[in-house]
This record gives sequence, structure tokens and C-alpha cells, in this order.
Amino acid sequence: MTITASSASTAALALGDDALVLSHRLGEWAGHAPVLEEEVALANIALDLLGQARVLLSLVGDEDELAYLREERAFRNLQLVEQPNGDFAHTIARQLYFSTYQRLLYERLAAGDSEFAPLAAKAVKEVDYHQDHAEQWTRRLGDGTDESHERMQRACTALWRYTGEMFQPLASTADSEGPAGPDVDLESMEAAWLRSVAGVLEESTLTLPDGPRSGAWTAGAGRQGVHTEPFGRMLAEMQHLHRSHPGATW
Repeated sequence: MTITASSASTAALALGDDALVLSHRLGEWAGHAPVLEEEVALANIALDLLGQARVLLSLVGDEDELAYLREERAFRNLQLVEQPNGDFAHTIARQLYFSTYQRLLYERLAAGDSEFAPLAAKAVKEVDYHQDHAEQWTRRLGDGTDESHERMQRACTALWRYTGEMFQPLASTADSEGPAGPDVDLESMEAAWLRSVAGVLEESTLTLPDGPRSGAWTAGAGRQGVHTEPFGRMLAEMQHLHRSHPGATW
């Protein structure tokens, strides 16, 4: 599938929103991380994602307007990335699922010749670190104490329902011709994602969840602008300063 101008904008908006929203969620750990080293690590991952979001959103329009002036239904991010941080295990499970997906996607985009290739070639190096960080903590928590094991398993199971959406085509909201987005084999990418995640969970003495990963609500709605209840509160916090002082400059 060739990426046209309209489908490229649709894809850039969706992927940019993924990075922007998860960046904000990780930023919420500032001052609350369990140890100082994680304070720095999570902040660095958040900044990497913010940089990706800026590049992707700038392909669509003004990055500040897109981040701070859109309403909730205009965001096209995955429901997975908008989920609250919860405890540290919950944050790590969310990061494991998403960074594994993002690395696989960017590897494929970097190997292509679309306008996403330069960004993907740079970002895949960042995301490789994000994934390694999440995998190390998954092993540490899963194969740690009884308490950490239970919390990590609970987090992996709770977020499993949101993972199917990652492997659905990016649907265009403006193009009546239907699905549009990066030219990648989503079926093979999903298989690779499952192998990777299953391997990490097995090494961590955790069980791969077996619940549903698709459906009208459990996955697929975020790309059409339907979000979970916590997203509205997060968005209000993220946009509050900009909306309170329109036109303000430093």
C-alpha cells in the first residue's frame, strides 16, 4: 500500500498522538518514581517520545495547536498509551507492550522509502532502549518477590485487552476509501510482537494473558477518537496552561 499525502497525515497524527500521550503519562512520574535512577530514566524516555511527537505532528500542522487545542475526540492515539500509570508494575507493563510494538514498526518504516523513514531510523535507536528498559524491569519484578510478581502479573493482564488495537490499520477519518497508513505487514508484525512479549514474560515467570485483544471497545476505538474515561482528565491537565493563557509567549 502506497502512502499518499492524506494517508501519511492520518498515520503521522495517530503515531504522533501515541508518542505525545505516553510522554505525558511518563512525565507524571516526576517526583514520584520509586528510586532516583528511575526518575531520570522515565524522564529520558518521556523526552524521547516528546521529540518523536513533535516531528510527527509537524508533518500534519502546527504542533502546539495539535497538542493543546484539539478536543478529546480529535485525538487518534491508542487507548493503551492513555491508561493511567497505576503502580510501577502497571507502568512497566504498558511500556513493555507499547515499546515492543513501536520498535517493530519503526524498524519496518526505517527500511522503507516513505517520508517516515528518516524519523524511524533515528527513533528506532531510542525505542530499542525503551524496550530494553521495560524488559529488564519486567524480569526484575516478575521473578522478584511474591508481591512484585503478583503486581506485575496483574498489570500485564489488566492491559492485555488494549494490545489488539496496535495491529489494526490506521483508519483515515477524511478518506472515504478506508484504511490508510504505513506500508507494513501488520499480521507478521503482530506475530513478532507476540513472540517477543511471550518470551520476556516466560523469562520473568509470568503467564501470557489469554483474554480478548480485539473488539468494538476492548481495542480499535482510540484510532477513531473514542477514548477511555481517564483520558479526558489527563487531557484537561495537559492543556490547562496553554488554554488559560492563549497567545502567551516566554
